[in-house]
Amino acid sequence: MILHGTARSVDPAAGGRRLPLSPLLALATAVFITSLTETLPAGLLPGIGADLGVGESAAGQLVTIYAIATAVTAIPLTSATAGWRRKRLLLTAMTGFGVANTVTAVSTSYPLTMAARFVAGVAAGLAWALLAGYARRLAPAHLQGRAMAVAMAGIPVALSLGVPAGTFVGKALGWRTAFWSMTALTAVLIAWILASVPDHPGARRRDRAPILGALRVPGVAPVLVVTLVFVLAHTILYAYIATFLDRYGMGASAGSVLLVFGIASLVSIWVVGAHIHRRLRTLALAATLLVAAAAAVLAQFADSPAAVYAAIALWGLGWGGVPTLLQTAAGEAGGARGDAAQAMLVTLWNVAMAGGGVVGGVLLARFGPASFPRSVLVLMAPVLLVVLAARTHGFRNARPVSTAPSGSGNGVPDAR
Repeated sequence: MILHGTARSVDPAAGGRRLPLSPLLALATAVFITSLTETLPAGLLPGIGADLGVGESAAGQLVTIYAIATAVTAIPLTSATAGWRRKRLLLTAMTGFGVANTVTAVSTSYPLTMAARFVAGVAAGLAWALLAGYARRLAPAHLQGRAMAVAMAGIPVALSLGVPAGTFVGKALGWRTAFWSMTALTAVLIAWILASVPDHPGARRRDRAPILGALRVPGVAPVLVVTLVFVLAHTILYAYIATFLDRYGMGASAGSVLLVFGIASLVSIWVVGAHIHRRLRTLALAATLLVAAAAAVLAQFADSPAAVYAAIALWGLGWGGVPTLLQTAAGEAGGARGDAAQAMLVTLWNVAMAGGGVVGGVLLARFGPASFPRSVLVLMAPVLLVVLAARTHGFRNARPVSTAPSGSGNGVPDAR
């Protein structure tokens, strides 16, 4: 979910010692739009289905097609656009979101709406392979973790505040209004990017390497394995959290539960941003253990509202910084091939999201909602083992800041 994640160059806009907040907040808004565009239909399925003349199950595929589009296009598009200047690529991705959400807002045809959602997923593949690494390139080396954390704050804000707000707008003013709102926000963001986000060059042709070749770089494979399994575990529970809460008589509290999750996630992002430069491995282990602990509490004490809220807080504290941790780990492990590692991370992230929905559905049908936290607990075991094993490459703590130029040919030092 990041491109150029190995960057150590400092843009003049960063001021050398301070975070360039305006550009970083613009990137955080782009992350917010990307995350919310993916999940917004989930809270609006009845209205969407009624207007398009399909059932809620078919309407739910608007989320699935988005994830599939991102998964199948991230790697080839990242390769094809490796030489593009970063600002041009970011503007292209945001324009794709604007067009896709506008078509979704006006369409009365289910196939056309599905096509628009596919386009949005393609735009997401471009954006996720760019945003976090772009954030790192805007900051001095000692503040790159914090820069990533600021940019990635758009994820929990979208999930904990954006989805409920979009659902409220959709129910009060119609689901089309919610998508029109996304278009308006995207238009504002494009102007913001043009005004305040510095540009960076892409990779020169002679410095590009086959994307799958990054798998041979020590540390990349463990990070990708952790990404696939961790995101799968998270999605199994998150995608069906309303169903899980309803099973234990807390269906009406879903909004407040998500709010607790979002607040805890923001705290996690702040902590990760402050310490990731020296304690990536420690933070990855802590995130794994916190999510496992949350799953254990939910598995044993789901009939206690107090325990549920405590578990959700632990879950948010564990999960909130995970995107930043995984993106940073992939960029650091990939070194000069960090771009390729990020493209594969994007693909596996979305495969895991789509797979989480499918696996969760199977678990619900066969074993009921109580199986969700138990499944998460089982999946976190291999995550913990891989993080523990990848202490030399993939997940390590203090990493020296290199000042020697890498082979990228554009002044980007190698982080390895």
